[in-house]
Amino acid sequence: MALVLLLAAPTGCERGSSTRPAPPPPPRTATAGCPGALARAGAAVRRAQSADPAWNGPATGPRAVPGKSLVYVAQSMTNPGVAGTVAGVRDAARVIGWSVRVIDGQGTPSGIQAAFSQAVTLRPSGIVVGGFDPRLTSRQVARADAARIPLVGWHAVAAPGPSERPRLFTNITTKVEDVAGISADWVIDNSGGDAGVVVFTDASIPFARHKSDLIKERLATCPGARLLAEENIPLPDTSSRTPQEVSSLLARFGDAWTHSVAINDVYFADAAPALRAARRKGGGAPYNIGAGDGDPSAFERVESRQFQAATVPEPLSQQGWQAVDEFNRAFSGAPASGYVMPVHIATAANSDDATSWDPPGYREAYRRIWGGDASESKGNRR
Repeated sequence: MALVLLLAAPTGCERGSSTRPAPPPPPRTATAGCPGALARAGAAVRRAQSADPAWNGPATGPRAVPGKSLVYVAQSMTNPGVAGTVAGVRDAARVIGWSVRVIDGQGTPSGIQAAFSQAVTLRPSGIVVGGFDPRLTSRQVARADAARIPLVGWHAVAAPGPSERPRLFTNITTKVEDVAGISADWVIDNSGGDAGVVVFTDASIPFARHKSDLIKERLATCPGARLLAEENIPLPDTSSRTPQEVSSLLARFGDAWTHSVAINDVYFADAAPALRAARRKGGGAPYNIGAGDGDPSAFERVESRQFQAATVPEPLSQQGWQAVDEFNRAFSGAPASGYVMPVHIATAANSDDATSWDPPGYREAYRRIWGGDASESKGNRR
């Protein structure tokens, strides 16, 4: 989420008891008259929960162009998503034989503008726009364009693929429609089509508001997935407002509140103290799913069953490798790959103590495209 990443600081997870609660109960029999929606949701969730999907990305492309240099302009290196893609870019650059420099924008508009200005002054072969809206740096983007420095975005605009305004060779992100849809499908499937749902969003951010609207639209395909409330909590205010709002929701809805969907995992880090104070079990209702972005603290909450049952994570390392491949295509005069990684759902049953979603196959695939030895990249799956 480009704008969310710019505005939200990651929050550490609330650690609970070391004793694991029992897993969620099996889905109930649907009684709300949505057998079609329930069957569709179940099939989609099973696909998304696969822990070992086959690589369906690029298999062909230009051979490695030697001697290139990249600058990664980072929204903030304290942002786990940005830091994860930086690590992926660095790993891939070592394989392809390029140099990488990272300039930290420190999470402020002035810092990001200064970092981008420095990047353009260095005259690298390419610049990564990492986790911020390039309209914030329109002058620097114009300078890069004039210098014919290609830009590849990561969560820089809402949609994946090439962008004309702002000009990006391509933007790397999952599709908001897919993330929102699978999050709602998980609720429908997990509840057996009988749920009382709260949606957490930040209506001040158009991208976040659009995501929560899509979540509500998908929930509405099953009449038994009742929307109890939509909580509008700005991301910068989650730590101060979420505990109070959660306490109010518990008072209003009690056991009728069975599930939650949030546009970002951070809401559940801040909901945990209020749920714990109400003596709710970490592995019980409300069952919570984060519709992005799967930072390490979210994986910890999911794995330990502490007030978050699932997350829809971004494959950060893969996206870093993809950024390098997209630059190689730009340097070769080839079009962008157009690849978008399918959505994934991480739960305690399939995360296997991981702290990120790192799908298999992409390292070998990119090495083959660039002309490297695929056998060297086997191993590290997390």
